[in-house]
Amino acid sequence: MSKVLLLNGSPRANGCTYTALMEIAGELNKAGIETELIHIGHSPVRGCIACGYCYTHPECAIDDEVNEIAPKLAECAGLVIGSPVYYASANSTATAFLDRLFYSKHTDMTMKVGAAVVSCRRGGASATFDQLNKYFTISGMPVVSSQYWNSIHGNTAAEAKQDLEGMQVMRTLGRNMAFLIKSIELGREQFGLPEKEPRVGTNFIR
Repeated sequence: MSKVLLLNGSPRANGCTYTALMEIAGELNKAGIETELIHIGHSPVRGCIACGYCYTHPECAIDDEVNEIAPKLAECAGLVIGSPVYYASANSTATAFLDRLFYSKHTDMTMKVGAAVVSCRRGGASATFDQLNKYFTISGMPVVSSQYWNSIHGNTAAEAKQDLEGMQVMRTLGRNMAFLIKSIELGREQFGLPEKEPRVGTNFIR
């Protein structure tokens, strides 16, 4: 059975971001896809210190939740990242966690499906949505879309549930994600994964 990992980057375990993620999880479960929700937003996660430890070791030098969750990436077919909006961006804990997770991971994320979900009281949702999607697009991950940008509005979980359009966006996202995961699995069986070239890194120094 395919599995999707959902990361709740909000400090509030059962707030608006959680409400959106659970709406997605419900649709994935209906489609026969296993889900695991992990709350990371309450943790004292340190940012990357650019030490280079992960170049020669299978984990980050800072031994915290990042090293605990990184192995789960190998097991999942999809990843959903949820965060509230803080000053028109993801909150600092979620950003620090994701910077280190994506940089230190040793799992090839090619063709694993990614989706970003944002909750806000009023503004900054689209900027945060763009920020989170960049983790997927640098990693060879197809990004799941919905009928609108993946945001939900409200200051409490109860208010978020009143955002009927936002809740529908999450359900549509869940169904689209399930379809894309299953389609990629069929394509992998018939065609394999896209050919990869050795990575070329260019520094613009003359």
